[in-house]
Parts: sequence; C-alpha cells; structure tokens
Amino acid sequence: MKQYAIYILLLTLAGLSSCKTGKKYVRPDIGITESTQWSELSQSGESIQTPGSIDSLSWRIIYGDTVLQQLIATALENNNDMLIAAARIKEMAAAKRISFANMFPAIEGRLNAQKERLNYGGDAPKPNPEMSAKALLSWELDLWGNLRWANEAAIASYMQTVEAQQALQLTIITEVATAYYELLALDNEFSILQHTLDARREAVRLAKLRFEGGLTSETSYRQAEIELTRTETLVPELEQDIKLKENDLSFLLGHYASEIPRGISIREQHLPKTLPAGLPSSLLERRPDMRQAEQRLREANARVGVAQTDLFPKIRLTGNLGAESDELGNLLKSPAWFIAGDLITPLFTMGKNKAKVKAERARYEQETYRYRKSVLEAFKEVNNAIIRLRKVKEVRASQSILEVSAQSHAQLAYLQYINGVTNYMDVLDAQRGLLDAQLSLNNAILDELLSIVHLYKALGGGYM
Repeated sequence: MKQYAIYILLLTLAGLSSCKTGKKYVRPDIGITESTQWSELSQSGESIQTPGSIDSLSWRIIYGDTVLQQLIATALENNNDMLIAAARIKEMAAAKRISFANMFPAIEGRLNAQKERLNYGGDAPKPNPEMSAKALLSWELDLWGNLRWANEAAIASYMQTVEAQQALQLTIITEVATAYYELLALDNEFSILQHTLDARREAVRLAKLRFEGGLTSETSYRQAEIELTRTETLVPELEQDIKLKENDLSFLLGHYASEIPRGISIREQHLPKTLPAGLPSSLLERRPDMRQAEQRLREANARVGVAQTDLFPKIRLTGNLGAESDELGNLLKSPAWFIAGDLITPLFTMGKNKAKVKAERARYEQETYRYRKSVLEAFKEVNNAIIRLRKVKEVRASQSILEVSAQSHAQLAYLQYINGVTNYMDVLDAQRGLLDAQLSLNNAILDELLSIVHLYKALGGGYM
C-alpha cells in the first residue's frame, strides 16, 4: 500500500507539471497587412506583383560571372566570421540540449567503499566499513513551467545563432560582390587611364614635331608635356587602390593577401534589370536579421515566464536504489533504497523575485521596441534601394550619352588643331572632358551594379 501511495503521489505531481504560468508569445502588431505596398513603388505607380519571389533567386543566378561565383563560394567556406558563426551554432545547440535535458529525471551510478575506525571515549575502538553500489535519481518537477520556459528561451537563443549565421552569409556575399565589382571598376579606370596616356604621348610627339617645324609655338609643346605628366601622376595612386582592394577581397576570402582573378569586364557584367520585390508583409519572413530580431523577442518573453515561475514553490525528488553492506561478500544480499521530496518555496526575499519579474518585463519591452525599430530600418533599406536603383539607371543613361558626345568633341577638336583652326588649349579641354566623361560613366556602371546588389540584400535574397 505504501508503494502504491508513492506511485499515486508521483503521478499526481507529474500531472501538476502540466500547468504553465506566463504569457504565450505573440508577434507585436506593426501595422503591416497583405495590402501594404512599398511606398516608393506605390507613389510611382509601378507594380510590385512581379512573378516569383526574391526567395527563389539564388545568388548563383543573380551573379552570373563564374569567377565571382567561385570567390563567393570560397568566402562562405573559409571566411573566419563564418567559421566563428558555425562554431557558435554548435555551442548553442549543445546549450539547447542541456536545457531540454533539465526537464527530465537524471540518473547517475555511484560505487562507494569506505572504512572508518571509531573510538568514542578512547577505550572502545570500533571499525565501521561500508560498501555500496547505487543508482541515484534527481528530478525537479516542472509544476509551473519554469523548466519549459527555460527550454523555450534556449531554443530561441539557438535560433538566433542560426538566423545570425544566415544574415552573416548574406552580408559576406554582398561584401564580396561589392568588392569584386569595385575592383573591376578600378581595372576599367586603369584601362581608361592607359588609353589616355597613349593619347597624351602621341599629342606630345605631334606637338614637338609641329614646334620643330615652325607650325606652332613652344607653348603648345610644353602644355602637352604638362598634361602628360599630370596624367602620369594618377597611375601610382590607382595602382595602390587596386592592390588595397585585392587585399580587402583576400581578407573576405579568408586568405593572405594575393592577386585576385578576374572574369568579364565591368562593362560586360549583366545583373537583372528588376527584381521581384514581393509583398512587404513577407519581408519579415525572408530577411534572416528580421527573424533573428523576432527570436530575441521570443527569448525575452520566455525569460519573463522563468522569472514569474520563480515566485512559486518548487519540488525536487531525490532517491537511490542499490545495495549497501559492511562486507563486500554480502553486498548483493543487502538491497537498499531511499526516496525523498523537497518543497522549496520563497518566504522572505525582500522583493527580489518580484523585482526579477519587473526587470525581465522591462527587457521584453525593450526588445519589442528594438524589434519595431528593426522592421522600420528594413523597410527604409528596401525603399532607399528601390529609389537608388531607379536613379542610377537614369544617371547611367545620361553618362552614356555624355561619353559619346565627349568622344566626338575630342576628335573634332583634334582635327581642327591639326588643320590649324583652333589652338592646343581647345584640344586639352576636349580631352579632359572626355576623360571625365569616361570615368563618370565607369562610376555610373559600378553604381548600377551595386544598387542591384544592395536591393537584393535588402529584400532578403541571397543567403540560400
């Protein structure tokens, strides 16, 4: 009957453990519905109901340059921040397992042998040997959900590391693509500079011949030399910028500084003209940093639950089952068992436990505001990226027209100078205008590529 009473008590306590105090997590209302549109697109009248979704566009599809694809793959495999994030996930997975295991009984084995000699009063020595082999049981009953809230917090903490790794992957892909396109732009700038130097050297040669032939004054010849020297001073700085950008890329790849391979030139790079922006209401599910922010909110809510359950009593069961004897030969013939329950309840803590609840609620409130702020920042990034993409396309179109006009002007000025119609200053002005137009177009092409890269990231694409 005593054994049955013990079993009934254990079942009753286990039933009580189904109780769970605290408030279940609910995502805060941030005013986004299925009808919400991107402000920039809605104001311009453009449609966002494009087929597909940004989720379906892998970075391998967006970045068609095979060299860039290989660089991104290398960075994702070797970048030290990615390796740190992977190790962090392993750590949090183990912590999550520990929290989960705390909800169940723990059983340990213990073998013990001791020999004690007692001599009370000094005239009655008595040996007191003892040997035992027991299985020890310890179990905290989760009456109010303390352990379940702690486990929920551990799961949310683990998911934060997973989402953080995906957000980091998205960032690294974006940084590698950005650095690569910037490197190609520097290469193109260097090529423009080399062609300009060739033209300057030819101009010096012709100016010298015309001066020696008496067709022009020495002034034109010296002006040509000055312009050549001024252009040559740009080369070392540009070469330095190229090397520094290669070093930046090597760091992202997890390598020591080395030469970076190139694929097709920046003028031949083709990224999608438009991206399927999708509905704003789905942005919170697409962007890993948004999911990470929500997991922080979940963890804060669970911590409130843990603090609330600390206000209530806790029951811990301990017990052991095995054998205990004063002689090794009788150990198997001497069964022994023990079971006990402890009720631990706060009686007087000077309001400490209630203060813990208030503190955790305040932290949850902070995380709520931080989550809303993150949402606003995410929507700002998307709208800014949409605006930037539209405007840089307009700038590139204008710069293309300007370059063609500057090329024609430079050729016409040179022909007029050869025929003696204009002086050499007109030629220099035209050549300077052409160089500026070529460099501006190069920057416009880079800006257009980077605007697609940044919009792709803002929409939450590219980490798969």
